[in-house]
Amino acid sequence: MAEYEIDGLTLDVPDSLINDRIAAKLASGKYEGQEAAAARMRLREGQRVLELGAGIGYIATLCARLAGPANVTTVEANPVMLPVIRANLDRNGAGAVTLLHGAVTGWAGDKAAIAFDGARTFWAGHIADETSAPERLVEVPALALDALLDTVRPHLVIMDIEGAEEYLFDTPWPDHVHSVMMELHPGRYPDTVIQRIVDCMSASGLTYDPGPSRRRILCFRRVRGR
Repeated sequence: MAEYEIDGLTLDVPDSLINDRIAAKLASGKYEGQEAAAARMRLREGQRVLELGAGIGYIATLCARLAGPANVTTVEANPVMLPVIRANLDRNGAGAVTLLHGAVTGWAGDKAAIAFDGARTFWAGHIADETSAPERLVEVPALALDALLDTVRPHLVIMDIEGAEEYLFDTPWPDHVHSVMMELHPGRYPDTVIQRIVDCMSASGLTYDPGPSRRRILCFRRVRGR
């Protein structure tokens, strides 16, 4: 188990779940740097956060420091990562963060479980597809996006879910969502999916937010006056 410190937060990660590249980013403090910068720019104390794709719990822990732990809900599909995330939250005083297990699906909510590809390295896990080896598959709870948004009622939604964002932008989002920050995965889907994401956000009253957007980190904010 290796221990890293980023911006005053202590993170422990099992060696078996990372490679040299990710270890170097963690050691340098640059791990998820663009996502962290986006959160610092837009998140305010008391705002509610819904994070899809907790990873090792770094962004959720950072959001807890900015907005208050009780205002943060984070979701992770890979069951192997749950004790890692919980331990990192607890050691940084963010034990009140809500950690949910499951893979987030579209708005229908008609599945109880979904196949997940638990890749060896934690950041590569994703909803199973034609590239997934059978020995890596695990059934995880399916969490419908509409139910999550209705229950958590987040002001800010953050997501890094390895391409599953493709399935979350077929219906306009509710008005209580003020900001959305996501990492795009263009290698997993065609440009038409990105167009659909942008169109859905526009139909939801959210527009491109240039301040925190960087490369594959695409951010939206609610249009003033709506």
